[in-house]
Amino acid sequence: MRELGKKGAATRQAILESARQAFTQSGYDVGVREIAENAGVTAMLVNRYFGSKEQLFEEVLEGVLSAPGILTRETMKHATDLAALCREIATSLVARTSPDITPMDGFLIMLRSSNNAQATAILRKKIDAHFARPLAAVLPGADASQRAAIFLGIIAGIQLMRQVIELGALRRTTPEDLARRIEALLIVAIGEADQAFL
Repeated sequence: MRELGKKGAATRQAILESARQAFTQSGYDVGVREIAENAGVTAMLVNRYFGSKEQLFEEVLEGVLSAPGILTRETMKHATDLAALCREIATSLVARTSPDITPMDGFLIMLRSSNNAQATAILRKKIDAHFARPLAAVLPGADASQRAAIFLGIIAGIQLMRQVIELGALRRTTPEDLARRIEALLIVAIGEADQAFL
């Protein structure tokens, strides 16, 4: 990417912020013109800075998925005790899906873009790079990739039911009880089937 002056960097950032909001609200199918209009630029300028809507979507996802969240690369990289990792993730999941917190952008972008094959391919690549592969790398034993995917599926399912659907049973329980139950579930999911974890 060529060097941008202050004005160019500010324009680029305005486009990224507009795109993040648009993808969060409407998913991948939002138009480049709408993104450009909300950023105060033309669609041609969006394409000049990012090349295509696909590249813009990838860059927005990269920023959103790199931000601190429920599961981070740092957390996974320093995981030496899988039970402690599950406890940390469960506690973070409950805290970040509490009733007074707005759903996270990355999750809503994923949810609202899942009907588009091109977006799904990008999402799959980014989720694999940010979460699935790093998690699988710290898991001992066979089938680490599959266990990591199941682990991520549990997190996404709880986030959907608690934060988006607002399933009463997941919102009325105490945070401590919910975190304890999620932790136990994650320990089973992340462990090898032939070992006893509970």
